[in-house]
Amino acid sequence: MFQSHRLLTTRIEKTHSKALQTSIASHTSTASRSTLFKTLFFVGLPATLLLNGCEYYIKKVNLEQLSQNPPFNIPLTTGQHQDGEVFLRIAILGDAEPKPLAEFPNMRGAIEQMNTLHQAEPIDFVIGVGDIAHEGTDIQYEASTVELQKFTVPFYPIMGNEEHNESVEKYLDYAQKWNPVVTSSRYVMEGDSIAFIFASPGYSREFEDEGVLWIRDQLQAMAPKPVFLIVHGAQAGAYPENPEKGVHNPLFVEEVVSQPNLTAMISGDLHMDMERVNHSKQIGSTHYLHIPGVERTKIPDETNHTPMFRLMTITHEGQVLVDTYTVGESEPHERLAYSFEISFTERSEQN
Repeated sequence: MFQSHRLLTTRIEKTHSKALQTSIASHTSTASRSTLFKTLFFVGLPATLLLNGCEYYIKKVNLEQLSQNPPFNIPLTTGQHQDGEVFLRIAILGDAEPKPLAEFPNMRGAIEQMNTLHQAEPIDFVIGVGDIAHEGTDIQYEASTVELQKFTVPFYPIMGNEEHNESVEKYLDYAQKWNPVVTSSRYVMEGDSIAFIFASPGYSREFEDEGVLWIRDQLQAMAPKPVFLIVHGAQAGAYPENPEKGVHNPLFVEEVVSQPNLTAMISGDLHMDMERVNHSKQIGSTHYLHIPGVERTKIPDETNHTPMFRLMTITHEGQVLVDTYTVGESEPHERLAYSFEISFTERSEQN
């Protein structure tokens, strides 16, 4: 696929002026994909080149911006729980991207509820799986920032395909308003016995080979400790409710999913109704946890939307308990609970 984009781009570069190439590059870093598409169409590029050329330049600029904002590591701190059994407690916020209006009532409610839960029993941090701002527009970013800045718990987000309608640079400008620590679209949170990889897609919901290999390298470097991978979308086919939607790069399965210490993959993207789908499951040695969209539901249809978020508790004994809350309800749904076990023992023996 990438080679075909290079060929298409070569054709663009041979048949159009230097000024056009400069215009494409500038639009990619400052405007939306739709704006770039209109620019290409206006200058008369063949229709077969429009989306492919646009996608190539978006990926090119995103990789350049990633190199300017390199991945970083955050030390995982624990020990704030009075309950002697609890090791970590992590809340997870799903896709928002409301439309047609940039209004976030359910995300606001989820944030308020997470803050309340945190007061009762500390939450170590909140994970965001991407797609906060629909199409990455200013009005969506600004409205969501008003709500996200109300968190009393550290919020660690990644990008989704919606944020990739605009630049990585723009996303990071806002992400640092939500949490000043977040200076890259990829980072690792690592403790002595467990780790979390936050991996934004390289473009749309996809990963370039370079992004896949970065995830693989982190997994291998931290083996055998269990690792939780946060991505916007899992590999295509992981959720048969929409098997075509997800990461299609075959290296993702070959180099990432195959790693024995990939304990869980946490993703959103699909906006699934938790009551009507298989939202949590084990495939091979990896547990897959879907995080429902908080403002909209798409799968299996759009007829019913119940705003929800998930709360994951990890005990010192290695029990992982994943609860699902409806926004505004004080108790989680027993029927939507999921649990599994991880082993700290093997990692301890290695060190």
